[in-house]
Amino acid sequence: MKTLIRGGRVLDPSQKIDKVLDVLIDGERVAKIGPTGSLGSADKTIEAAGCIVSPGFIDLHVHLREPGFEGKETIASGTRAAAAGGFTAVCAMANTSPVNDTALVTRRIQESAERSASTRVYVIGALTRGLAGETLADL
Repeated sequence: MKTLIRGGRVLDPSQKIDKVLDVLIDGERVAKIGPTGSLGSADKTIEAAGCIVSPGFIDLHVHLREPGFEGKETIASGTRAAAAGGFTAVCAMANTSPVNDTALVTRRIQESAERSASTRVYVIGALTRGLAGETLADL
């Protein structure tokens, strides 16, 4: 499916782009970027005048609270909120219960993210066991 985002302010620092353009998306990839009206039509058109169109953001410091504090937030709920705010990836801090200071806990978080996340989840391991600052974690 092709989607045309028409007339938005495209901001992409990696490409040194900051101007009003159209963006054609084919499937999950940006196929073309060009002047407004130059990319033809698509299966779906989003009128983006007055809006900013940019690559997805990455939140480098989130507390998804899973495992151990699911009553506060889960990977599913936290990444849904992140996606609603324009984030396509998050970096999950290690202060879970148990603390993410072993490969076993890291795998558990990664598997949960694969099942339920709405964004990419990069799992951050604790530098020290139990976040105590005394003994290096065995990661």
